[in-house]
Amino acid sequence: PDIVLLDIMLPGRDGMEVCREVRKKYEMPIIMLTAKDSEIDKVLGLELGADDYVTKPFSTRELIARVKANLRRHYSQPAQEVNDASNEITIKDIVIYPDAYSIKKRGDDIELTHREFELFHYLSKHMGQVMTREHLLQTVWGYDYFGDVRT
Repeated sequence: PDIVLLDIMLPGRDGMEVCREVRKKYEMPIIMLTAKDSEIDKVLGLELGADDYVTKPFSTRELIARVKANLRRHYSQPAQEVNDASNEITIKDIVIYPDAYSIKKRGDDIELTHREFELFHYLSKHMGQVMTREHLLQTVWGYDYFGDVRT
């Protein structure tokens, strides 16, 4: 999912604990929607990983605006760091090791074929740029590619 809308008062589970679990595993915005409007609940929700906290009652227009704002902030072009000494590229919780042809997400290896790695690496170096399929085939596959561009 692109975003999580989470109520604190879930049947059988504590929404605050769910928030903590989601935040440990995923990097998506979390908006708490709840009737609990005390300052301590708001602070706790935000400290456990929620990106926004909306108390009931709320208007649909306000919720849509908050969802759009959170998505815009979270999914705008992420900061990219390049470590010149090791040639590593870091994008949020993903680290690309071009010299070793490997990628890790939160420390776990991502299994990719050689061509998948080349494509991922190329796209990470050209984030925010629109490319045609033909351009990617020529750039990443080069002269090794003899198939249909629609394959």
